Amino acid sequence: MARRECYTLGRASSLWRETMAIDKVPITVRGLAALEEELKHRQQVERQRIIQAIAEARALGDLSENAEYHAAKEAQSHNEGRVLELESMIARAEVIDVTKLSGDKIKFGATVKLVDEDTEEEKTYQIVGEPEADVRSGRVSITSPIARALIGKGVGDTVEVTTPGGGKSYEVVAVQYGA
Repeated sequence: MARRECYTLGRASSLWRETMAIDKVPITVRGLAALEEELKHRQQVERQRIIQAIAEARALGDLSENAEYHAAKEAQSHNEGRVLELESMIARAEVIDVTKLSGDKIKFGATVKLVDEDTEEEKTYQIVGEPEADVRSGRVSITSPIARALIGKGVGDTVEVTTPGGGKSYEVVAVQYGA
């Protein structure tokens, strides 16, 4: 029986490693640094602040009706969940140094200037990993509809993107790497 359990655990471990290898997340050097900084802050600053808040709330007495205690415990749960999420993203990160990329076709790390063919409005996006995407800052996830439509295109190409507001048509006017 023990031998069979050992084989099963070995196989499960092997499957886990295979799954983790497939589940790599592309990310820029800057994106990884931001994740690591957030993790460090949550582990070294937030965790200590929450522990102190729990201790202070405990000192107030009856925990069953202590709103401060329950809020602090909820904050602790949220923080620890985010710590686990950050550790997982960092462990699965496939770091791509965009300063070393080049070419005239759009791929991960490209900074792309587009012109909306209807409004003539210019937009600039960098294609980045999911954990570092922030549309307001001009960084779109590699998995977003616009990034998927742009991959493989070059200057002068037109892309059609389906958005929540309807279809959009953009012309690629510049592709740059190393930003």
